[in-house]
Amino acid sequence: MKDEIVICTSCRHDIPLTNHHLSKNNDVFSKFYGRIPIEFASSLMYFHKKGIVQEMIHKLKYKGHQEIGEAIGYWYAEELKDVEELNDVDFIIPIPLHKKRFKERGYNQVTSFGEALSKSWKKSYNESILVRNVYSKTQTSKSILGRAEVVENIFGVNYNESHHNKHFLLIDDVITTGSTLEACGRELLKIPGSKISIVCMAMTQ
Repeated sequence: MKDEIVICTSCRHDIPLTNHHLSKNNDVFSKFYGRIPIEFASSLMYFHKKGIVQEMIHKLKYKGHQEIGEAIGYWYAEELKDVEELNDVDFIIPIPLHKKRFKERGYNQVTSFGEALSKSWKKSYNESILVRNVYSKTQTSKSILGRAEVVENIFGVNYNESHHNKHFLLIDDVITTGSTLEACGRELLKIPGSKISIVCMAMTQ
């Protein structure tokens, strides 16, 4: 398989998998309980400092290896294909980059991941509904509280009547506090009749 060329079979055995797709009430779903209403949430892998997943995400995010995101996307699409809550997804939506950040990096690190999910499931991939209005520097050094405050007004949503009553799947690379995904989810929930789910490549543990 194509993704096995990018992520060798032996490496796969070293990757800490979450198996979130086997239980709706998993770590990611629980993270958003009482914060925003979601249909389903999961990540494929656990992210550990200096681990193989961190190395993969770093190459994807900063070294231009978009084939890694594509391989993870095809891999996870297969794992999630029987998840009933995702059957009626209408749009796959990436966490957006600000135009300045996009220009600096040249690409959104979750695009190849999202496009692979889109092709596998024959679902629409849309980068225009969610927008990032504010350019922000890295959030690594900010406290969890400060980080939540920062993301409060960063995002906006562009929609029309054709987006009403749709199921949006939010995707990201690594979930930490969940503040960014929560902020984006709140924007999407401004669309009449909308519902959201969340799928990430990895989550910190």
